[in-house]
Amino acid sequence: MSGIRVVSYNIHKGRSATGGRESLADLRLGLYGLRPDLLFLQEVQGRNEAQVSLDAQHESLAAALHMEAAYGCNAVRAATDHGNALLSRYPILSFENQDVSDHRLEQRGLLHAVVEMNGVPVHCLVVHLGLLAGGRARQVEALVDRIRRLVPDPEPLLIAGDFNDWSNRLAPLFVEQLGLVEVFSAAPQGMDEVYRLRNTVARLRQRLPWTADAALRSTPELAFHGQARTTPPPRTFPAMFPWLRLDRIYQRGFAVRKARVLHGLPWKQLSDHAPLVADLELP
Repeated sequence: MSGIRVVSYNIHKGRSATGGRESLADLRLGLYGLRPDLLFLQEVQGRNEAQVSLDAQHESLAAALHMEAAYGCNAVRAATDHGNALLSRYPILSFENQDVSDHRLEQRGLLHAVVEMNGVPVHCLVVHLGLLAGGRARQVEALVDRIRRLVPDPEPLLIAGDFNDWSNRLAPLFVEQLGLVEVFSAAPQGMDEVYRLRNTVARLRQRLPWTADAALRSTPELAFHGQARTTPPPRTFPAMFPWLRLDRIYQRGFAVRKARVLHGLPWKQLSDHAPLVADLELP
């Protein structure tokens, strides 16, 4: 078995959630301590001509972490651009960025890279879906179509990023159409603080009926052993007081050993999202 650590993180263009101060230096240090093998990043500035310290963030992080980098530019402004990035400790064999923008106000893309992991091609897709439900549904359709065309069934697959799907309505599409598993639904129970936090939230929801909104209900997922388990993804936004479930890591072909969301210091000061970490094994 080959163990890897996967991290998904919306880095908020290298600025903190409060005050907009630069956080890229602290972000490099924090990510270095996590020792990721695959790093799925959203809101990465590939170009910042106004502030050199925030320029080429994927290259800066990759150099500090001794990883290869692939960048998909989505939103272009006069002096800046930003998009998704994949950083890999394994060789990146190829990558392509597919434009899935649904309207002019939101530029979105799917960054699809293939990495070679101990001789096995692993497909990695970094996503940042739109803010409107209709647009997200169409972007997921494009994602499903791409995977069906370009990812052979036997090859391992990872999809991670900011799905903006706080209602968790897109989860069944990934489970039923692609055979994917969200990592928190497959991770062994009771191994991390996240599960204790969920139990606390569940008790609060029972006592406070106003929180029992249909949009926050959990969606059944399939665990890696094939049994269904109703486990919602963790709350990741805003990082200072996480409430919305925006970020996901989906996988196919791996065993999930551990999954956690990083709350508290220093993470709540580095971005408006909390990062996700999953320890996986490739048979």
